[in-house]
Amino acid sequence: MNQGTEIGDKMGSSPKHPLFCLKWPWDAHQNPRNPNTCNFETPWLFKSLQTIGSMAFDFANSISKSPNQPIIGPKTGAKTAKKRLSPEEQGEAEQRALASALASGKEATVIEFYSPKCGLCNSLLKFVMEVENRNSEWLHIVMVDAENEKWLPELLHYDIRYVPCFVILDKYGRALAKTGVPNSRLHVVAGVSHLLKMKRPQKKN
Repeated sequence: MNQGTEIGDKMGSSPKHPLFCLKWPWDAHQNPRNPNTCNFETPWLFKSLQTIGSMAFDFANSISKSPNQPIIGPKTGAKTAKKRLSPEEQGEAEQRALASALASGKEATVIEFYSPKCGLCNSLLKFVMEVENRNSEWLHIVMVDAENEKWLPELLHYDIRYVPCFVILDKYGRALAKTGVPNSRLHVVAGVSHLLKMKRPQKKN
């Protein structure tokens, strides 16, 4: 059974972990002693919508001006790079991909925090790509390397202590929920499915 990788200090064990945790807009106070409490706030928009727009614009310009450069898009994050990038280049490319996804106006964006050293993360790559392809009309999925220091503010902001961890954002960049401790691949897949149900558009009869 594959298990996810913890980040930083080991978390206390508990008999059961939720598939995902919710953050309601009206939750004004949180109990920091509760290990199942979601520790992220809304809204979060890369500091401002202006910053997102600027990053997305720069991303588009970089594609048009340098057609031979490796492109890391919203679908697969760092996994589509044609050459090995430095940690700084990879972090910047992932940030541009996230900015581009949020600026697209789609109903939801899912951030997958992963680690290259995490076997469970690697086993989910095909699943993640299939999920986005099936829901491409309303969903972007962006993969970001949790070991890259450029994502440290987001790791702290969303209280990411383990990988893989999926965080779903609405089209305004507000965090709605994240998956729980990844005890197994099946557990992660179920958690992602619950996240998608929150924003999947209802089919019209």
